[in-house]
Amino acid sequence: MKRLYFTAFAGGMISLALELAAARLLAPAFGTTEVVWSAIIGLILLYLSVGYVIGGRWADRAPCAATLYTLLVAAGATIAVIPLAARPLLRVAAQGMLAWNLGLLAGPFVVILILFAAPVTLLACVSPFVIRLSLNDVAAAGGMSGRIYAVSTLGSFIGTFLPNLALIPNLGTRRTFFTLALLAAATGLWGLWAADRKRFWRLAWMLLVLGALFALNPGTIKPQTGLIYETESTYNFIQVVEYARGARHLLLNEGQGIHSVFQPGDEILTGGPWDYYLIAPYFNPAPHLPKQVDSMLVIGLAAGTSPTQYTAVYGPIPIDGVEIDPAIVQVGREYFGMTQPNLTVHIADGRTYLLQTTKQYDVVAVDAYRLPYIPWHLTTVEFFQQVREHLTAEGVVAINVGHTPGVGGAPDDWRLVNAMVATMRQVYPSVHVIAVPESLNAIVVATVQDTTPQNLSANLPGLTDARLRQVTESARDNLRMPSASALVFTDDRAPVEQLTHALALRYILGIQ
Repeated sequence: MKRLYFTAFAGGMISLALELAAARLLAPAFGTTEVVWSAIIGLILLYLSVGYVIGGRWADRAPCAATLYTLLVAAGATIAVIPLAARPLLRVAAQGMLAWNLGLLAGPFVVILILFAAPVTLLACVSPFVIRLSLNDVAAAGGMSGRIYAVSTLGSFIGTFLPNLALIPNLGTRRTFFTLALLAAATGLWGLWAADRKRFWRLAWMLLVLGALFALNPGTIKPQTGLIYETESTYNFIQVVEYARGARHLLLNEGQGIHSVFQPGDEILTGGPWDYYLIAPYFNPAPHLPKQVDSMLVIGLAAGTSPTQYTAVYGPIPIDGVEIDPAIVQVGREYFGMTQPNLTVHIADGRTYLLQTTKQYDVVAVDAYRLPYIPWHLTTVEFFQQVREHLTAEGVVAINVGHTPGVGGAPDDWRLVNAMVATMRQVYPSVHVIAVPESLNAIVVATVQDTTPQNLSANLPGLTDARLRQVTESARDNLRMPSASALVFTDDRAPVEQLTHALALRYILGIQ
């Protein structure tokens, strides 16, 4: 009986661990958005439902322990196929999304459909089989079923934490799948040793094969030209790519966005959105001088592009950087020169940090993109109220927001930017929008004081640093008047991803 209980426990644990590992498997191609999670959870639940039905009928027709344990060995074999087939399949799916404009949901849906149908369905057969084999008295069927499902659910509880907290950070995604395959096969073979010794010896070779696959060097997960570093963390798939003359980019997950830039030498301007955080304070009334910028908070530190720029321009002012992923911080220190003594790094979520600190800042920069999405809880009225409590009397907050290009001659779609402006206006008296040239980014700046766009020009004479003047002039020339928006993001309702999906689909389908 103990063997059956352990089998139910192992089945539940491996099922949930597979679901969590699936998200990491898809991240290099599709990211880790709510759409990807919806595809994963929806299809896994579908496979579990099918498996419960098949397992129950199979157990009634052939209530044999050897069959149950053979199912587990087969589940182990199909789990081992996942990392072997994933790389070419993910590449084809990602290319198909681009070539056929399938977009957003179709790619993850197809990949999960192909890779996870067999192993999850087989694992779902375990609990009905265990219940059938454990049932000796119909009068006790309810209690027995309850105990089996409790043990299986306890396994699922452990499986929820196992991949992201233990296996993936230490072994990587590929070896995580082989570990789960080994666990399933070993559990099945342990049962076959007692139930059917001949079948055990016919299938025992699988442990050697799975062990050999585990031991093989997984190599590069996602090849990139100029790739110099690649790793997986609890939160992200991380790559560092180096280009000519030593310039480096930080790529995360699907790699479609650049999260940090490093340029060797004295050149600090990137031509990207980071540059415009430098001049956010100059929306304040003139004369507002560089010496008045005394402190900064970065929410979404990544590898430290903004602190590097601020330290170069404003000197060693105190900078707090908040980054949820410690592996990215380590990459920043090793590959992006993020070693400024004036930078204090906090491993935390942005809102959690704001709740725990009493510090005030002249500048708060928010750049917590997981392209193309901003985490919804960093877009709400309540979030910006928290930020306001940590700004000085002349403080400013700046956030990076995306828009999409127009189609068929229509103008760009700025609905997300307009909604962000409407949200920030609930907290701040003045909000300004800078369209970052040659990009789909906008920097939205809100000020504690009443301010006007003309303040940028008025502050130019006091800026002696040529880099500040260059970016300020660019920002002045690319100011945009936001359109009215009835949508305001709150903690109760912040449909950021849904709005982003609508923008992307409109662009993909060519809807004007």
